[in-house]
Parts: sequence; C-alpha cells; structure tokens
Amino acid sequence: MSTRHELTDEQWAVIEPLLLKPKSGPGRPPADPRKTLNGILYVLKTGCAWADLPPQYGSPTTCWRRLKQWSEDGTWERIEKEMLCYIAVQFLLGSLYGIYLYPSLFITAVNL
Repeated sequence: MSTRHELTDEQWAVIEPLLLKPKSGPGRPPADPRKTLNGILYVLKTGCAWADLPPQYGSPTTCWRRLKQWSEDGTWERIEKEMLCYIAVQFLLGSLYGIYLYPSLFITAVNL
C-alpha cells in the first residue's frame, strides 16, 4: 500500500544509484533499501517514534541503523544534494513550460 510518505518511482530512480550496494555474504539478506528509506522518511515526516513505525517499512531498528550509517558515510548528504538538483530542474522545466503556454502572464509579472 503506497502512502503520501513514500517515494515515487521517479524519485527512487534519482536516489537508487546514490546508495552503496550492501555486501552480500553469509547471514541475513540485506533489507530492501527503498522500503528502508521510505521508513526513514515516514519517521522524519510524521515525527513518530521509531518503535511506532508501521510494519510495511520493515524493522524500525534497521531503518534507524541505516539512517545512522548513511549520515556517517555521506550518503544522506548525497541524496539531499541530488534531490535539490532534481527539484530545481523540475521547477525550471515547469517554469519554461509555463512561459511557453502563457507568455503574457510572465511578461506582465516581469513588468510589475
């Protein structure tokens, strides 16, 4: 079940290449990074306690540990920078599209 707190497929396509690939080996397989990131975002956006994380996001401990790891190794900062660029490009494309469709509105706004 998708909620408003989860990444879209388009956002995930931007973020996924920034995540370091988990080491494979003996033991438990690594948690799904998208589900884990959605869990982290859920806690950060709602302000709920880690223990109150809905089960659809996996283990609260895994989400907390991954946030800590990503904060320490620079992954979180890379995600932030990339998403800011993504948002800026989307804004510029939207603005250019708006200028194309409604040039008189932008000419009026510039002349104010």
